[in-house]
Amino acid sequence: MASTTLSWSSSTWVQSFSTGKVFKEPTKLSDKRATFLILAQKKAKKTRAIILKEDVSELGKKGQLLNVKAGFYRNYLLPTGKAQIVTPDLVKEMKMEEERIEAEKKRVKEEAEQLALIFETVGAFKVKRKGGKGKQIFGTVTAQDLVDIIKAQLQRDVDKRLVALPEIRETGEYVAELKLHPEVTARVRVTVFAN
Repeated sequence: MASTTLSWSSSTWVQSFSTGKVFKEPTKLSDKRATFLILAQKKAKKTRAIILKEDVSELGKKGQLLNVKAGFYRNYLLPTGKAQIVTPDLVKEMKMEEERIEAEKKRVKEEAEQLALIFETVGAFKVKRKGGKGKQIFGTVTAQDLVDIIKAQLQRDVDKRLVALPEIRETGEYVAELKLHPEVTARVRVTVFAN
């Protein structure tokens, strides 16, 4: 059996931390008082930067960027498909998607504002009802009646759930509100007369 032993004197590089000099030839450590520093490190916390693909209760909403523990990501979020590791390409893709959504929201709002302007410039929508005593009419004017008149006059489809109409039981002029967008409401006049 062959055994090999290495001695400190056979090493070709010895550095003294106290003086900063590097010695290439073999030296005795006792002659040059070398100081060796040993640095202790904390255990590194392993976290992952992720983006949520769907809402996760008590963690965050879809599209949110988070730092989570590596084990939580590896054992729960990844297998269930609820999250994905953040990459530069993914961040760029998210920004483009957000810009597209914002542009779409702006376009929808502008269309609603234009439609509101059209409704408000039309004047009054006229509704005929069978008359009773004085100003009384038979029945009431409903949101569906107004939607039908708008469809006939302007060829525009409006959902009757968007129409806020006061209770109309007699002839006269009323104001109805059409909620075309969360930030856009059109006020239209409705004239009710008896025939």
